[in-house]
Amino acid sequence: MTNKAEDRTFVRGTALVLATAVALTGTGATAAVAAGRDPQDGLQREVARHVLAVGPPGYLARIDDGRRVQTLAAGVADRNTGRPLTARDQFEAGSNTKTFTAVLILQQVDRGRLTLDAPVEKYLPGVVPNGEKISVRMLLNHSSGLFSYTGDPDFFADMEKDPQHVHTEAELLAIAFAHEPYFPPGQGWQYSNTNYTLLGMILRKQTGKDMPALVEERITRPLGLKHTYFADPRATNTGPGYARGYAITYANGTPQYTDTSNWPIGGWGGAAGAVITTAGDLSRFFSAVLQGRLFSQAQLKQMKTTVPLPADFPIRGGYGLGMFRIDSPCGTVWGHGGDTMGHHSTAVATGDGRRTAVTDVTGEPADLTENPGVQRYYQAIVFGADTVTTCQMLGKPVPADVLGDLRGDTPAAGVTK
Repeated sequence: MTNKAEDRTFVRGTALVLATAVALTGTGATAAVAAGRDPQDGLQREVARHVLAVGPPGYLARIDDGRRVQTLAAGVADRNTGRPLTARDQFEAGSNTKTFTAVLILQQVDRGRLTLDAPVEKYLPGVVPNGEKISVRMLLNHSSGLFSYTGDPDFFADMEKDPQHVHTEAELLAIAFAHEPYFPPGQGWQYSNTNYTLLGMILRKQTGKDMPALVEERITRPLGLKHTYFADPRATNTGPGYARGYAITYANGTPQYTDTSNWPIGGWGGAAGAVITTAGDLSRFFSAVLQGRLFSQAQLKQMKTTVPLPADFPIRGGYGLGMFRIDSPCGTVWGHGGDTMGHHSTAVATGDGRRTAVTDVTGEPADLTENPGVQRYYQAIVFGADTVTTCQMLGKPVPADVLGDLRGDTPAAGVTK
């Protein structure tokens, strides 16, 4: 990234902030802890203090280190009523949805209905420019080169002017295809929401069912995920409680908040980012995926076959089929994450799915230009707290430079690359 406008389009439902998950608790936090153990150690209290200090109204986390499960929450779920956030609350999961979509595609491969290396033209004839050169695999691992509609410089500015507009797939593709591709098919890597819009279209054409029905029928019902669904187009089933999301602007020095909870995430995120879930459900989902419970072991191997990420990308590792391999300072984990107009969520797990960490922060920067508040948000949460939690999940000590990012000891200007 070279400026905040690029940074922001990268973040909204994309890859900059997908690295890891955050542990959070602190004074006044609500907490429910398995086996009666108290997770509120000094490091977690410090994480809470620094994360909430940069502006988000609330934060929740679920950490399973293979021995015990900690569920933590701090702050409020609703700034208007002051309702405390709980670890059971539902939230917009953003681009964690991509792993759901990838699972549905790999199930079709198991059924013999799809071939990963077949061209998109075979399944969506006449829809995708150069579609005969772009394979289904390239859509899944972001090597297609197709421009992401969220990368259009007017996309989010237009959304804020008309936040209730429900985009059609045709509108999103028109925005994407008005731009030149990032590179020829298979000749690079660039995160693109357009890829997953197309995968959703393939699924509907093949099955005759839309994404809400497929997610319920083939994922949430088999796994018993009672509080997870695909927003069509808004969050309506708020289950045990709903964590409202807020767009935060920092330009005036003091954070300003816009409640985005009734904005139609399904009307722009779609198959790339419209799942609503809870920390417990998302943990169970990623554990099941990495244990091969939703498709064959052959497809799990395909999912975990990665392409390298660019050298200047904030995450070290690779991208498979709807999932990151993250080579964190404390060890390799797998997962995804996502950002909507009001939420930043993360989900990571060990390769065997036995340890998981899922978090959600109920605020997302909305500034179109760079400023110290935005820089500090990413420094504290993305480069600091997220990595702290991965280390805690893995039972490893946190490196000093990661603690420096959390505390703000390193220059905030170094946040954007």
